[in-house]
Amino acid sequence: MKYADMAITVSDLNQYIKNKIAEDEYLNEILVKGEISNFKNHYTGHMYFTLKDEKSLIKCIMFKSYAQKLNFMPKDGMKVFLFGGVSVFERDGVYQIYVKAMEEDGLGDLYTKYQELKNKLEEQGLFDEEHKMPIPKMPKVIGVLTSQTGSVIRDIINVSTRRNPNVVIRLLPVPVQGGGAAQKIADGIEYMNRNKLADVLILARGGGSLEDLWPFNEEVVAHSIYHSEIPIVSAVGHETDFTIADFVADLRAPTPSAAAELAVPDSYEVKRKITNYQNRLRMALLKKVEVMKLRYEKSMSSFVFKEPTRRVQENYIRIDNCMKQLEMLIRAKQEKEKMKYSELIAKLDAYSPLKTLSRGYSITQKGGKVVKTQAELKSGDVLEIRFVDGQVEAKVK
Repeated sequence: MKYADMAITVSDLNQYIKNKIAEDEYLNEILVKGEISNFKNHYTGHMYFTLKDEKSLIKCIMFKSYAQKLNFMPKDGMKVFLFGGVSVFERDGVYQIYVKAMEEDGLGDLYTKYQELKNKLEEQGLFDEEHKMPIPKMPKVIGVLTSQTGSVIRDIINVSTRRNPNVVIRLLPVPVQGGGAAQKIADGIEYMNRNKLADVLILARGGGSLEDLWPFNEEVVAHSIYHSEIPIVSAVGHETDFTIADFVADLRAPTPSAAAELAVPDSYEVKRKITNYQNRLRMALLKKVEVMKLRYEKSMSSFVFKEPTRRVQENYIRIDNCMKQLEMLIRAKQEKEKMKYSELIAKLDAYSPLKTLSRGYSITQKGGKVVKTQAELKSGDVLEIRFVDGQVEAKVK
C-alpha cells in the first residue's frame, strides 16, 4: 500500500518528460542535418521517416500543413537539413522531431550506390521485359526464400492455404539482412534451381530502411535472379519500397501476402471458372443442336426431299424444250439454205446455153470447139450442130 501511494503512472511520467523537453528553448527550435531512411508518405499527407548519421538515428514526423510547402519529394538516402522541435509522443513514450521545414543536402552514399548499380544493371539488360518468364497458372510447389521466423512466412502460408490447400509450400530459410545475407540469398536461389524444388519462387521479407533491405540491392542477388530457370516473384519490403531484386524479378508484389495471392491460384475461383465454362459450353452445344435441328427440318421440308423425282422431271422438260428449239432452228436453217439454193439454180439456169437453145438458137462446133466466125470454116469441114432436141452433122460446101 505504501508503494501505491508513491508510484506515478506511465502517462504521468511521459507527460513530465514532455513538459521538461518543452521547457528547453534549444529543443523547441533546432536545426539538424542527416540522411533520410525508412521514409513513408502517408495517405493523409503526413510524412514519417528516420533521420540518421553514422552513429545514431531519431524518428521524425512532418505534418501535412508543413509538407505541402516542400518543393521536392523526400526519399530514402537523401541528405537533408531539418528545422523543427523535439517533443515526446506520450502514448508510445517516444521522442521525435516535429519537422516544420526541410531542405536538400544531396543524396546519401548508400542511395548513390543503389542508383549506380541500378543504372549499370539496366544497361546490361537485366531489367528487360523479354527476359521475364510468366508465372505458372497452376503451380504445385511454391518455394519461399525468407527468414525462418517472423510474420512473412506465416502470412504466405496463411494466404496460400486459404487460396489452395493442395499447394505445397517449400521454405528455404535465408538471412534477409546483415553481412553475408546477399550471398546466402543467391546461393539459395541457385540451390532451388539446381534441385528443381519448386515451380515458382517467392523472395520475401518485411519492410525496413534502405540499410535493412540492402542485401536485395546486391549485384550477386540480381544475377542469381536473372539466371534463375524458375520464375521468381519479388516481395521485398512494403509497397513503397523498391529494390534491385524487384526490377530483375519476373514479377513484383507489393507485399509478401500479395506475392502469395499472385503465385497461388484460388481453388474456389478456379472451380467457379470451370463451372462457368461448363455452363457456357452446355449452352453453346444446346444452341448448336437447336440450329442444326432447324436446318434439318428446313431441309426435310424442301421439295427435293418431298418429291425427289420432280427435279429430274423438270430437267426432262427442259431437255424436250431444248430439242424442240434445236429442231426449229435446224428447220429454219434448212429452209433458208433451200431458198438460197433455188435462187442459185435459177441464176445458173438463166445463164445456161441450153436455155438459149430453147429459144430457137443452135450451137455449131468443129472438132469439139464452138465456131464463132465464118473465117474459122473452109470448104469440106464437118460440123456438129446442136439443137435443143438433139445434134446433127453438116458439111461446108
